[in-house]
Amino acid sequence: MALLRLVACGQERGTRLIDLVRMSGLNRPTVHRLLKALMQEGAIEQDAGTRRYLIGPEISLLGLARTRRFPLLTLAEPYLIELAHDVGDTVFLSIRHGHDSICIGRRTGHHPIQVLSIEVGVRRPLGVGVSGVALLASLPEQESAALIAANAARLAVLGEKPADIQARVAKARASGIAHAPAGLMPGTSAVAVPIPGPRGGALGAVTVTAMANRLTADRYTEVVERMRVAARAIARRYSEAAAGAKG
Repeated sequence: MALLRLVACGQERGTRLIDLVRMSGLNRPTVHRLLKALMQEGAIEQDAGTRRYLIGPEISLLGLARTRRFPLLTLAEPYLIELAHDVGDTVFLSIRHGHDSICIGRRTGHHPIQVLSIEVGVRRPLGVGVSGVALLASLPEQESAALIAANAARLAVLGEKPADIQARVAKARASGIAHAPAGLMPGTSAVAVPIPGPRGGALGAVTVTAMANRLTADRYTEVVERMRVAARAIARRYSEAAAGAKG
């Protein structure tokens, strides 16, 4: 399963064998043997041209058995649409799953230039991207530090240093906002806020990405406030749904 998660990080471009070895901490023969077994079951496949490994059809077909596997997305949908309409830029919903942040929803706004920095389903080590920083910042310091340390090998493959992630998380924890003035794509910017959970931590994170000139100081404050309103509304709706289910 750990190897499958690493393969999934490659999305449609796939993941190289050398990176799977480095990120997993397993030796090359072991990784190759596991990959071969997974390929025989259709759980992964290998691109004939690039030799990279990708998630196979069997995993996708198994996932169809749980079409309602992300209740948070269902509850958050109207608020994401409203936020995208209000700010005009692209809105993302991400959740934490183990050591990763996963994008489970994306809604575009009305501005002519939309920053589609990541696809739905993208899985990244926590702390890579503002959504992961916001999720880590919602955790106790000791827990977030342990997660960052556990991801050290994967972060190294991505050119990230644990100390830099720690610094971003500390800043986000103090402000309640994770902000990247320079986003994943040149000329873009991104900001994320956590969706508060009923027992601390975060249910997920709401992110807005835009061209950098659309998140200047004055507008940035307005956008963040709208994001916080949406995050609180999603949290409230989640609590109501949970209470209804218990009743």
